[in-house]
Amino acid sequence: MHTAKAALAALLALTALTACSSSTAAAPGAGAAATVTVRIPDPGNSGVLALGKKDGSLAKALAAVHAKVAWTGSVGPFAPAAQELNAAQLDVAQGSITSAVTALAVKPGFKLFAATEPDPVGEGILVKDGSLITSVKDLVGKKVAVNQGGTGEYLLLRALAEAGVAPDQVQRVYLRPDQSAPVFNSGQVDAWATWSSYAISALADSGAHFLANGKALGSDNYSVWAVRTAFAEQHPDVTRALYQYLHDGDAKAKADPAGYLNVFTDAGPQAVTGKKEQISVDFGKQAGVDQPIDDAVAARFDQVAAFYAAQRITKEQVAIRPSLLDVDSLPGGTR
Repeated sequence: MHTAKAALAALLALTALTACSSSTAAAPGAGAAATVTVRIPDPGNSGVLALGKKDGSLAKALAAVHAKVAWTGSVGPFAPAAQELNAAQLDVAQGSITSAVTALAVKPGFKLFAATEPDPVGEGILVKDGSLITSVKDLVGKKVAVNQGGTGEYLLLRALAEAGVAPDQVQRVYLRPDQSAPVFNSGQVDAWATWSSYAISALADSGAHFLANGKALGSDNYSVWAVRTAFAEQHPDVTRALYQYLHDGDAKAKADPAGYLNVFTDAGPQAVTGKKEQISVDFGKQAGVDQPIDDAVAARFDQVAAFYAAQRITKEQVAIRPSLLDVDSLPGGTR
């Protein structure tokens, strides 16, 4: 992907890294390059990284730039992952631009290097089948479960703004995403604003449907990949190689979503079967593909930041662009 001269320069730079790097140095005098360890949340049973973990293709792609992966923790909401990136406990993580905006409101230790178009069908506001809530305006006086400062709160506020409903006319119930399903299922809240990771089970098993999905709301909630700033600076070739792997894998997954489900097991709580599998495949066919963050995408990020400031989620509009990484300018890029 890049010339031998560029690769040699990158490898020589690795020998000068300090202890803050996640590299493992070669033995003195061995003449071998250091091996860079990139820490990524474990992908679980589905997705591009899960398949790459199983079939060895991710290890092969990283080995080409003298790197290897260490699976750390598990995939989940971006807020805790951002804290781990800032604390140098994690090198790469995926989240949403909505969660990223709130994380970037404090001094961030990460940059955003890839983005996927907002999910048109897998995120939105869920209500139970048979609910008397048939429009966003019907949420007035009701309780809606959201994750604070992230996708859920953004989707709800976006829906209310589109419908001309004042935010204080709807009660936001702040819950972690993994806490929300039982509260929604038991009727303790009237609706739930969430995304596909959690919505699929509700749609398949809980007799729920979207009151409004991302497309209907005109969502700007891009999915984003973040990399620890120091890691990207020290290992640009590894960052680029990981981006390329994610981009290529996303394109394949979009063409064949079923091939990226139940990677390790097709039974048990991690398995996606029956109606959940059907919904997952349908959503996967309509998903976007990871791309570099160009000016047009950055402008939409700015719109999210401006919306958050207007809705008083943040004290002021968060500056997003200083935390964007031009992946095309890294080794192996197109420019």
